[in-house]
Amino acid sequence: MEQVIIFVAQKKLEDSDKAIAEGLEELRELVETAGASVIGELIQKVDKINAKHYLGTGKIEELKLYIEEVGATGVVCDTELSPLQMKNLSEILDTKVMDRTLVILDIFAQRATSSEGKLQVEMAQLKYQYSRLAGTGISMSRQAGGIGSKGPGEKKLELDKRNIRKRMDILEKELAEVKRHREIIRKKRVKEEVRVVSIVGYTNAGKSTLLNVLTGSDIYVEKQLFATLDTTTRKAILPSGTEVRFVDTVGFIKKLPHQLIKAFYSTLEEVRYSDIIIHLIDASNEHNESHIQVVEETLKNLKIEGIPVLKVYNKVDNEQVYIEELENLTISAKTGLNLDKLQLKIEEILYDEMKKFTAVVPYTKNDIVAYCNKYGEKIVTYYQENGVKITGFLHFSKIYKIKPFISVELE
Repeated sequence: MEQVIIFVAQKKLEDSDKAIAEGLEELRELVETAGASVIGELIQKVDKINAKHYLGTGKIEELKLYIEEVGATGVVCDTELSPLQMKNLSEILDTKVMDRTLVILDIFAQRATSSEGKLQVEMAQLKYQYSRLAGTGISMSRQAGGIGSKGPGEKKLELDKRNIRKRMDILEKELAEVKRHREIIRKKRVKEEVRVVSIVGYTNAGKSTLLNVLTGSDIYVEKQLFATLDTTTRKAILPSGTEVRFVDTVGFIKKLPHQLIKAFYSTLEEVRYSDIIIHLIDASNEHNESHIQVVEETLKNLKIEGIPVLKVYNKVDNEQVYIEELENLTISAKTGLNLDKLQLKIEEILYDEMKKFTAVVPYTKNDIVAYCNKYGEKIVTYYQENGVKITGFLHFSKIYKIKPFISVELE
């Protein structure tokens, strides 16, 4: 197992001690999720980040001695290093140098299980690798020749870049096909009038646990960052009998690597087509206020607007909780606390877009009865002499077809 020291350089006037500590705490969790252990940390406050070495000369020497003292096998920076910074630090420290981006990419590579997830992660890894080919040392300046190269004078660096570009082109085509297939499934769901509730939130907020308990599923759950990456959809029946699809999404995180943004956003496309978004918050995490900001900013960047967002604080069964907005719903997906209230709140929002009606339909109009059962909610039927009396809820866009049979004013 890798034993690493985590480090960061922060501008004195831009970052508070709390923000620095929060960043390193999350990096520690990321490193451990990736399969390594953290045996030390180092912070440098500077007026300006060193463009060539990231850290100042004195701090690099301090870090080098620290590595020897604790026997670290590598170091990890809590920001993305430039190719030059990584190269220079590796040479001076004489050890493996990684950054936050590399760690997250490694976690995503371990966790992705769907074909689309694997393709997106490979694409992100190639983009990261491609940006770091230039200036990686003498080994990249060797001449190459033979099959597959442009000619005997092509450099190893140019050949590597060309091979990566070829692979990226292939991945783009495969991802386009996956996207086309996903759109077909989505259109089918829209045509069938299936109601969709998406669960979003910062990583490790308990989204998969909530999905499991609401739908009776057994999706993999683990108390770690990015336990699940792939979007999962499961059917559930609410107390009123309404059928919905709950969608579990990838967890959000600060400083998401730019190579992963496209992959990350593509997994969240389903959220655009939701009827409701549950923003799940870890009430036991003292940094949840900043986590909320990350989620809200990400949804804004995705231009997800006009969809009701239900804030829900999870893990309130823990001894220590941090909740400032007491008007929001509090639950425990683990113990089942207040899940009935959550379901009722979901129904309340769904029915907010619907009209309650009472209609009497002649027995000769079986198609209207079938229409109400298909598109309506909380449908109750009574058989009378003059026809079938139906009460329930219908969406505004569906009410027109039964207007001739409505016997009382719409509520």
